Formats: sequence, C-alpha cells, structure tokens
Amino acid sequence: MPRRGIRPSLTRAGAAALGLTLCGGLLALPAQASVVDDLIGTAADDAAIDLRPLGSYETGVFDESAAEIVAFHAGSQRLFSVNAHVGEVTVLDVADPAVPTKLFAVQTTGVESADGSTVPAGAVANSVAVRGDGLGVVAVESPTSTDAGWLVFFDAAGDGTALGAVRVGSLPDMVTVTPDGARAVVADEGEPNDDYTVDPEGDVAVVDLPAEVAAPAQDAVRLADFHAFEAEDALPEGVRVFAGIDGIDHPVSRNLEPEYVSVPGDSATAYVALQENNAVAVVDLDAAEVTEIWPLGAKDHSLEGQGIDPSDEDGPDGEGVIDIRTVPVKGLYMPDGMDAYTVDGETYLVTANEGDAREFGDYEEPARLKDLGEDGIAPICADHPAADRTDDADLGRLDVSLASGLRADGACYDELYSFGARSFSIWTTDGEQVFDSGDDFEQITAQVAPEYFNSNNDESSFESRSDNKGPEPESVVIGAVDGRTYAFVGLERVGGIMVYDVTDPAGAELVQYVNNRDFSVSVEDLVDAGASTADAVAAAGDLGPEGLAFVAAEDSPTGEPMLAVGNEVSGSTTLYAIDGPAPTEVPARGVISDDNAHDGVRGGAYTVSVDLWWGQNATQVRLLEDGEVVATRNLVDASPSAQHVEFALTGRADGTYTYSCELVNAAGVTDCRDHRVRVTDAAPATPKLNHDNHDRDGSYTVSADLWWGTNATAWTLYEDDVEIAAGELEAATPSAQHVQVPLEGREPGRYTYRVVFTNDLGATSSKELTVRVK
Repeated sequence: MPRRGIRPSLTRAGAAALGLTLCGGLLALPAQASVVDDLIGTAADDAAIDLRPLGSYETGVFDESAAEIVAFHAGSQRLFSVNAHVGEVTVLDVADPAVPTKLFAVQTTGVESADGSTVPAGAVANSVAVRGDGLGVVAVESPTSTDAGWLVFFDAAGDGTALGAVRVGSLPDMVTVTPDGARAVVADEGEPNDDYTVDPEGDVAVVDLPAEVAAPAQDAVRLADFHAFEAEDALPEGVRVFAGIDGIDHPVSRNLEPEYVSVPGDSATAYVALQENNAVAVVDLDAAEVTEIWPLGAKDHSLEGQGIDPSDEDGPDGEGVIDIRTVPVKGLYMPDGMDAYTVDGETYLVTANEGDAREFGDYEEPARLKDLGEDGIAPICADHPAADRTDDADLGRLDVSLASGLRADGACYDELYSFGARSFSIWTTDGEQVFDSGDDFEQITAQVAPEYFNSNNDESSFESRSDNKGPEPESVVIGAVDGRTYAFVGLERVGGIMVYDVTDPAGAELVQYVNNRDFSVSVEDLVDAGASTADAVAAAGDLGPEGLAFVAAEDSPTGEPMLAVGNEVSGSTTLYAIDGPAPTEVPARGVISDDNAHDGVRGGAYTVSVDLWWGQNATQVRLLEDGEVVATRNLVDASPSAQHVEFALTGRADGTYTYSCELVNAAGVTDCRDHRVRVTDAAPATPKLNHDNHDRDGSYTVSADLWWGTNATAWTLYEDDVEIAAGELEAATPSAQHVQVPLEGREPGRYTYRVVFTNDLGATSSKELTVRVK
C-alpha cells in the first residue's frame, strides 16, 4: 500500500521495515569546521562500511558555487576543488584529511592556448580531472558561454602554473581522463544563451594526451558531433529533441546537450549523459565518433514502491505533510552524474536521476499540472487518471514537462511526465535497466529527518521540494572496499550521501545514509540576526553536494578509503572516512603528553598530543582543558594500529592547566587520565638595553636584546617615559631577538631609556638605561 498522511515525527517502525537502524541520535560531537554536532543518518543492520565526515575546508561563501567538482591526486596528497564563484580550482593539502588546508589556486585565465587564443578574464572553471602521474585538466567555459571553451592543463604536484591549453567545444561542462590515461574526454554541453537566440551544437571532445606531464597540441583535439543523427528517423524514438530556434542548421545537434561522461576500464568507449534529452550517447574514442544514442524512458510512479510525494501543500489548510504515494505520472530519469563499473566482464552504468527542465528566453518547459488547459496550454486528456486530480493537495502543484506526453494530434496530454526519478539506477550498456532504488530516497529521508522532509538546500524547510524533483540526486561515484562495490549518491536538495552495495547490480542494497547538515540552522536567518556569512555557513554544515570523488585505500593518506564531496551551496569541501563496520568495543585508553618546556621555556604556546598506542581505535578525540572541550579531531579507525593526534595551543597565560581527553566511537567514550601543563613564561623574557654613545655626542644607537626565552611580537622604546619608536618582531622562541634604534640631535643632558617587549599574553619592560650627552 502507498504511504499516506505521514506527519513530520520520527517513526522507528518505518525504519525497521526498511531493515535500518536509526542513528539520528548519534553522540553530540563538537563541531569541527563544517562537520556538524549531530549527524543525521541511518544504516543497515549488517552494514559492512561506515561513512563519516573527517574534516572540511570552508570558503565561507554561501550559495555561489564555491565548491563543485572535486578530484584527488595520490602522488601529492592534494585535492582539487572547482570554485566557480571565482572561476578557479582550489588546491587543498589533505595529507591530514581532518584538517584540509588551502595551498593556492590553479591558474585558469591568461593562459595561451595551442589554437592561438588566450583564456580571458571572466572564463569560468567548470570541472577538473587528474591523471595518475599528475597531469591535471580543467574544463573552462568562455565568458560568452555559447563560444568555444578550453581545457587548461597543469601539474598536480606543481605550484598551480598552467602548462598550456587547447580549444574544445561550447560550454565544456565536465571532463574526465580515461582509465589508461591516454585521453581526456569532455562533455561540451552547448546550452543556448539566456535569450535563446544562439544555440551552439553539443559535442564530445576527445583529446589525445601526451605521455609526459605537459599540454597537448591543438591537433590532439577531435570533436565527436551528432550530425549523423540529423537525418529523418536517424534519432531513436524517445530521445527528447524539442524547442530550438526555427530555421537553424543542425537542429538535432544543437538540441542535444552532453552533461556527464563516464569511461569504463577498457578506455575504448565513453558513455555520455544527455540530461535534458533523457538519453545516453555512446562514443567510440578511437574514432571520436558517436555511434549510438539510446533513450532512458520513464519511471512509472503508479507502481508500488515507485511513488513520490507530489505536493508541498497536501496537508490541512494548505500545509505540507509527508505523503509518499503512487500517482498516475511518469518520471523522466534525466541523469546528471554517472559512473561505470564492471562485474564478471560486463559493464554497468550507474546514474543519479536528477531531472532538469529547459528554460531559456521565452521558452519554459515546466508547468504545474493544474495549469494544463490554461493560457493556451493543451489540457490533460479527459480519460487520463489524473484529469480530475488537479487540486493543490493532490497533483496540481507537481511540475510536469510540456515537451513530452502530448498526444499526436496536439489536442491534449495523454501522458504526464515529471522531472527526474528521485532515485539512482543501474543499466547495461545496451540501455536495459537492471535496478532502480524506487522511492527509497524519499522514504529514508522522511524517516531520519521528518521535520525537514524534502527541504531545500539554501534554507531549512519542510516539503518545499516535493512538487519539484524531491531530494534531487545529483551525482554518483563508484568505489570498491574490501572486495565489495559501492555506489555513493549525493542528494542535492535535502543533502547527504546515500550508500548502496552494488556488487550484485540487479540486487543493490542500501548500506547507509548520512547527512552532515544541521537543519536547525538556516544561513540567511543567522546572517539577518547578525552572524557573519562564514560563521553561519559553517554552523549549517554541508549544503548541496555537487561533486564526489572516491579515494581508494592504496591512494589515501590514511591508508583507508575516503570520499571527497564538493558542496555547491555551502562552498565547503568535505572528506569522509570509509570505515569498516561500526565497532562494538569502546576505544582503548589514550595517553596525553605535551612539549612545553622541551626548549627550556614554559611559554603560552605548546602542543598537546594524544596517543592511543594499540587496540580498538577511536573515530574522534576531544581535548578538554580544565573540564571544557577546546578542540576536536575526527580520526580514521584502523584498529588495532596506533593513533596520534596533535593539538597546537596558543594564548595561554601563566598558570596551571589540566588536560584530559575523550576518545569516542560508536560504542562509547573512553576518558584519558589528567595531564597538567604549567605555564610560567607566557609574557616575553626580559630585554636588556645597551648604547654605543662612547664619545657622548648627540648621535648614537640604542639597542635592545632578548638573549633567550619567550619571544616578543612587538617592541616600544621610551625616552624619558615618552614613546619615540616602535616596531614588530618575528617570534621564534626561544631564539634571541635584537632591535637597534639610531638617534640623532640630542642636546647635552641625561636621557633615560626603557624598552617594552610585548606579545599577546603580556608585556615585559627592561631596566632603565641612562645615556649622557655632553
């Protein structure tokens, strides 16, 4: 039976029916960067892996596409994240994935291209890929998006300087490198301009790459176009070609819009998602030729287990309720992200069925179902089961396509098609679907976060996306862990990652859902209340997962597999650990140590370390100072190996500090024994004054020396208690510091000098120095 009338309250029975154990009540963990206090999620009882956020890099930019596509390079332990907001690729050091650190940005503009052009200012980075040896590739869109774009090349282990560029097709939206490293393959989307007066051709660029880390020549670029499908009946039935510019040449080629490319292990064939066309193109890479296009068809939401919640106003008084049910509507799969894997010699494609409507100029493809029959739009055919179900509380508010389902005579819509399938699917390379996740995504998110079911990504809301694509699966990546194959699917709107075991393509099973988002935070509300945008975004967690990258254990800095996620709305790039099954034992006991006084100085800056030498690992450590949590770090569980964490502490005034720690995993918490640190030298050591006025004339130099001890960061020189000079110092405790101040024009008499050395914890004055001038 379809699920009806579920109000937003947590239902454990429903989760149990899905074979899941709710974990929305995970241990409250202090936030670290964009890792939120309470993860939202659920896991299968027999889950063999556990996905958890380790650390996050924040741009502090909200809803400006500041983190999108991500790519990892094992050799340099760097992660590359596309920041479309500023049109660059951010380079992150992830050697410690709990603390990703920005190094610099890859140069993408001002680069001379092999065709004689120069990538201009205003060009936008859309996608990035990295070959195993470090040859990096960035797909760069022209400032005029309908013009040809570029591929810009760089050395992933270098300093971000571009190696060169080549010209490709219009709007290069996604780039990948073939598994054998021989080619880069680009989805040149070729979208129209905003006025729908220019519509370039879509194509797939096939670029032969040099064996070394270098940019190729322009003649290495070949464009696989769609001209062979212009002839009558050449395009398979079901491939959506619609709208367009009247009288233009190559109308089919201009209408087909490549969105995403996946290349299986043999590196011979590329499979290209044509999202708006609801189809997949097959490209022979040796010939650089599109050999086939097959339509994906539609998902029947009237079948049990394939339903949707079609309205955001399906409750009393126009309010929403969770109401996932079968409806007489079909969903166009329209995938965005896609990946491929092989089982027993057969290749399968995995698609994230997002959905995307075409809206350019005066053309608008979507309409609410209740508006069919209004304002010149054809009505629903009278014999269609949805004809009398146009109330807002039923199907009236659901967005449907005006480009599909119209009866041959144009009189009415005999089929209704919504956008996307709210699922992920697995297909053979002949276009046969072997698996679809059905209504899992809405059912699961309804169970674990019912108050925020079908929330949007730019604000915390309830049911705001039910009428339009629901959770909106955006991207998918495949990864192998301990002999099993998993699909990781990002949900763009409500957020979070769905994990399925796809080892058996026809029998894929849910493993886990985890959402690193704090729904109690709406960024704009916090900003309106006075918070900075950066602080508000960090508090909200990850919003709008866009790009995913799987990091295999043999490539990972931790020796365990990881997942990297670029989050478009929060501008954060987050790294997830992929651990084994959740532990049943609490962590072993850790030991605290410190390095204060190792240099002979008990200063206010030191490192406190926590070591777990052997045994059951922790997945997080909390450091407490005088009973208060002052720092946290997420950890990879590699039991029974040792774990070591360092916390750099600064700004401690003189006094005694008691440190303890809590080692945390899913089974519980283990406390560390207390450890005390005594600070006696927080302020700078005492400087000593000297002068060189041996002839007692009116010109001389006063010198200040701190010979050893806690360093200062600034100094001030006083003459007869009046400040006469000041400056900054570079601290390198406990090394010596030296200041010289030349003085001139002093009249005969006695002058008394005093210097004060300061740091953020105090000030220390020298003894007075008297200088006589005759």
